[in-house]
Amino acid sequence: MTDSRPLGYWLKLVDSLISEQFANSLEEHGVTRRQWQLLNVLSRGPATGGQLTAALAPFFGEAPAEDEPTSPSEHLSELVDSHWVAEDGHTFMLTERGSVSLERLTEIVDEMREESSAGITTQEYSTTLGSLKKMATNLGWDPDKPPADL
Repeated sequence: MTDSRPLGYWLKLVDSLISEQFANSLEEHGVTRRQWQLLNVLSRGPATGGQLTAALAPFFGEAPAEDEPTSPSEHLSELVDSHWVAEDGHTFMLTERGSVSLERLTEIVDEMREESSAGITTQEYSTTLGSLKKMATNLGWDPDKPPADL
């Protein structure tokens, strides 16, 4: 019997499994998937709350875990409270503590990525990403335009 489930099924399933793996792996470090993503964006340089929201918009369209904050500002507030992120006016930046923590977390995330892509060649992975990007563009995604609801 062949499995003829549609693309949407596989996308939702894989995303759900990634979220579950992030929760299990990062929970012991007191960080959510979305907080890791915020730290990762800030590793490229300071950003405003609006820029962070735009960069992570696809991740805030989905339902958060039961006890997880529901907005980027709530996640950011926790990172500021933990001294991993500093705020200057409306601009946020990684602190030295945040940078060191992000390095450790990145090692964990890299291990998860290796596990999830075991048995997939570099070419297969690249083709999958390219196909998904084309589909997103075909469906109206514009990487240079923030979502209208921000």
